[in-house]
This record gives sequence, structure tokens and C-alpha cells, in this order.
Amino acid sequence: MKLRRWFVLPPLLVIWVIAYRVLKPAAEWLTYQLIGLDPATRLGQAVAFFVYDTPKVLMLLVLVVFGVGLIRTFFTPERTRRTLAGKRETVGNVMAALLGVVTPFCSCSAVPLFLGFVEAGVPLGVTFSFLISAPMVNEVALVLLFGLFGWKVAGLYLATGLFIAIGAGWVLGRMRLEKHLEPWVLETRMGGVAAEDEHLGWNDRLDHAQQAVREIVGKVWLYVIAGIAVGAGIHGYVPEGLMAGIMGKQAWWSVPAAVLVGVPMYSNAAGIIPVVQALLEKGAALGTVLAFMMAVIGLSLPEMVILRRVLKMPLILAFVGVVAFGILVVGYLFNLVF
Repeated sequence: MKLRRWFVLPPLLVIWVIAYRVLKPAAEWLTYQLIGLDPATRLGQAVAFFVYDTPKVLMLLVLVVFGVGLIRTFFTPERTRRTLAGKRETVGNVMAALLGVVTPFCSCSAVPLFLGFVEAGVPLGVTFSFLISAPMVNEVALVLLFGLFGWKVAGLYLATGLFIAIGAGWVLGRMRLEKHLEPWVLETRMGGVAAEDEHLGWNDRLDHAQQAVREIVGKVWLYVIAGIAVGAGIHGYVPEGLMAGIMGKQAWWSVPAAVLVGVPMYSNAAGIIPVVQALLEKGAALGTVLAFMMAVIGLSLPEMVILRRVLKMPLILAFVGVVAFGILVVGYLFNLVF
């Protein structure tokens, strides 16, 4: 009986593709024909953006969370710790950043993962490469960027996120900041975290993927809709050229301002992508928008509060400073090149 579930996946994927392709004409018909809004008005443009992007982003979200849910069954926390344990810096930074992409643990997992890494002998800089990469190079953001903007923007996001994670982790490792760990961290061994079953059957992996869709999409859909609503407002009501003046290449202060605005914001990747889309459509520079997005999902205040339980303030400030500097470099670099 369970085997039949796998035969249902291909036709479901075909239905998904067909539905995705008809979203735009369906949204235009609903907005301009059924509701009767004028496409030349700001309200009509904002509503059309919202009606089109809401199902589009949610459909992409369900697809990527299901796929990543399957991948996660191969990368448990125990396996991740074993892979990184004993690795020297530089090589370890690269491996940790790459593992962060395919093991996208949320900020709530930062404390137990940090403890597990320290207990397993993972160098502090390598640990930071993982902790930077896991939220910043977010698989949901990567797939949504690919679906909305194509492989070029998605590839830039992946490459720059890895660059920041590897470089920041290496720099933090060179600074020898172990003394700024909370004393109990080095004294506490990881307890109560049992090794997860790494020999799951495919039906079990499918169950994990379906559960991931229920849990993750259930938690973020409100953020997604809120982000799309903000994006719709920007799309419909922000005048053309205003964002180009505020977040454009000519405004030298736009990149640090974008980072400063992004840090106190709390949003996940799925919620911030529609805002990114609207900003780019209104003329904001790619580098400035990327810096804003990375600051929101990579340097959020809630994550800093959680990490404060294991890191002293000097280490928190060093972490934020090094990562913010990397984000600034990326923002200015892409504003210069593109």
C-alpha cells in the first residue's frame, strides 16, 4: 500500500507544473475581470501582485520544503557533527559552509548544535561557518529566487552567502575568541540528544518530507502572506524611481543603511523574498537588496538573543561585526559589477 504513494508523486508534480503555469493569467482574470479593477490604477496593480504572488510563492514553498525534507533525512545533526569533528580550519570552514546549505537548521537549533559542535571538538571558526551558512544560504530562499528571478540571481545569492560564511568563520577562528564562550559551555557535554536513525526506508523518508511540509509551511505561511502584502504595497504605490534613489547604486550609504534596517527585522526567507522582488522591480540596486535580505535572515535579533545563552557579548559583537562587514562587501561589489 505504501509503495503506491510513490506512484502518485509524478502525476502530482505534473499537476503542480500546469497550475504554476496558469497562475499569472488566472490572477489577471480574477483581478481585472471578476473583481473589475483597472490595471492602470495603483490599487489594481497592487491587488494583481498579491493575487498572483501568494499562490506562486506558497506553491514554490511546498515543493522546496518537501524536497528538502527528503534531503534532511540524510543529514541528521549527529552525522553533521561527526563530519565536522576533527577537521582543520580552512578545509573545515568550507565543509561547514557547504553542510549549512543542505542542513538548514533554524536559529532555535543554534544552542544545541553549538554545544554539540564544541563537545565534538569542532573549532570555533568552523562552527561559525556552519551557523552563518545554515540560516543565510537558505534553501527556501535559493529555490524561490530561482523561481522568481532565474539561475543568475539564485547563483549569486548562493556564491556570496558561502563566501561570507567561509570568510567570516575563518576570520573569527583566527581571532581566538574561545575565552568568550560562557564557562558552562565547555564544561557541559551534549546530553539528551540521541543519534537519529540514519537507515530510514524510503517510505519513512517520505513521511518525514510530508511532516516537514505540514510543520514548516504551517509556521511560515502567515509571514509569506505578510511579506507579499508589503511587496504588493511597494509594487502598487511606491513611485517609479523612488527606490532607485534610496537604494540605488549612486547612493553610497544605501548598502549600510539596508543592513542596519534589516538586522532588527524578524522574517524568514519565504517572507522576505516578495519584498525583495518588489524592491528590484522599483529600481533598487541588486547589491543593496541582497545586503538587506542577508541582514534580515542572517543577522536577526532573535538569533542573537538565543546565541547569547552560550556566547559572551564580545563574541556576539565580533560575530555580528564580521558577518555585517562581509554583507557590506557583497553589497558594494554587486552594485559595482551589475
